[in-house]
Amino acid sequence: MTLGSLRYDIRINRSADDVWARVTDAGALHTWFPGLTGCDMNGNIRVIHLGSGLSMPEEILVNDATMRRFQYRVTAPLFKHHRGTIDVIDLHDGTCVVTYSTEADPRTMALTIAGGTAGALEELKRQMEA
Repeated sequence: MTLGSLRYDIRINRSADDVWARVTDAGALHTWFPGLTGCDMNGNIRVIHLGSGLSMPEEILVNDATMRRFQYRVTAPLFKHHRGTIDVIDLHDGTCVVTYSTEADPRTMALTIAGGTAGALEELKRQMEA
């Protein structure tokens, strides 16, 4: 398996606890991730709805409040493998760094998703600092 892997991070002038609460509201991802029009939750399964009209199922793998790590994988057959990871790192000064990484097979899907994750971090920052 040859994975494509990308990672973006951003510093947000808001407490790690506040940002973590927003990141782990899995059913509200569409409010800060560009290109999504909605999300449906059923247990640890989230279905994201894209502006293109497509829907993709995802499985929430990790929601660890101690590490502030949220991981999920797209389960659509379009992917042989996918894992998205969001880490919220407390800088102990009222701010935090949020890291969003993606790994995918086929590799080109990592690039496709990565553009969205970079935009998502910018929007998350904008909303959290407003």
